[in-house]
Amino acid sequence: MFKKLTILIISLCLLSIIISPAVYPVSAQGQGQISVNNSAVQANYPSDLNFSCHVQDNVNVTDIRLEYQVHEVSFAQVTSESEATFNPSPSVNATYSLNMQQYGQIPPGIEIDYWWIIKDAAGNKLQTSQNQYIVVDTKHTWSNLTQGKINLYWYGQNQSFGKAVMSEAQTALSTLASDTGATPNQTVNISVYTSTQDYTASVLGVPEWSGGVELSQYNSIFVVINPGSLTSDLPAVAHELTHVVVGQITSNPYNSIPFWLNEGLAVHIQFAEASLPSQFTSALSNGIANNSLISVRSISDPFSAYADKANLSYAESVSIVTYLIDQYGAAKMNQFLTSFEQGMAYDDALQANYGFNMDGLYTQWKAWVQK
Repeated sequence: MFKKLTILIISLCLLSIIISPAVYPVSAQGQGQISVNNSAVQANYPSDLNFSCHVQDNVNVTDIRLEYQVHEVSFAQVTSESEATFNPSPSVNATYSLNMQQYGQIPPGIEIDYWWIIKDAAGNKLQTSQNQYIVVDTKHTWSNLTQGKINLYWYGQNQSFGKAVMSEAQTALSTLASDTGATPNQTVNISVYTSTQDYTASVLGVPEWSGGVELSQYNSIFVVINPGSLTSDLPAVAHELTHVVVGQITSNPYNSIPFWLNEGLAVHIQFAEASLPSQFTSALSNGIANNSLISVRSISDPFSAYADKANLSYAESVSIVTYLIDQYGAAKMNQFLTSFEQGMAYDDALQANYGFNMDGLYTQWKAWVQK
């Protein structure tokens, strides 16, 4: 899709997730006989993930907590802790529901490590060993194809469908590497929904017109590709994949890259083998004719919600990116992108690599585009 969702790469090889029942060793503390079995996760995707276990003791169990770590791109490892729901007794069935509408959607293929901490009335405490759960959208039976740094998942279509999507992804990576030097440094999961209805039912918060969304913090992509409109839907893969790969090589704890660069690169790669849509070309032509172009500084932040201004912002962004690549080359663009990994500010990164700031870029690009 053309509007990047801000809201969050592990293989989806485990498509049927059942955590095997396990009995854990008795705590060495005190005289309690705490044991845990039937530890499991049941997905109600995309609404929630339901964790459960059975605890047995010879005195009342008084406290049960679930601790878990979601595997995501982060500069610090975060462990979450939640109190389980149960009625105190020597034999307890405990549950905890992770509400993804509140937590944020966790894409298919992402691993969650989790464990239980149990206390009883005698003061005994047990921490279980870690279990692993791989998130999966259980409403579909998924097929899988892996090539290089791409893990692709789809359902309801044959292998040739998957190969067509994979070919689009690999072509996008090749073009991105050629034009910017950017290559993925982590595996990217692509989940393909084959109907708009399935897509909107499984991807939280997307508008009806959305054709795809990336969750860079998970190196994951959702796209909708209808088999009957394969040719027109496929470019969404290139767009969202570009966002994820660019996010990987510019990742830093201080700032993100400017919107014009992020969206400009995604559109540039998306339409590398085709003409830009008229909604963009017309917007740019009108902006030039009416002397209503938007400054580079102004499109460094989120684009306007008004369609005409948004289309002009996208049109200018892809034109500016094309200008930088055509005039200064892929190596310079790669240096520019990696400057952000070092936490450089927008103007500083431009000045260091191109010798001008955002205002200078606007002046030079405007002269170039009006020729």
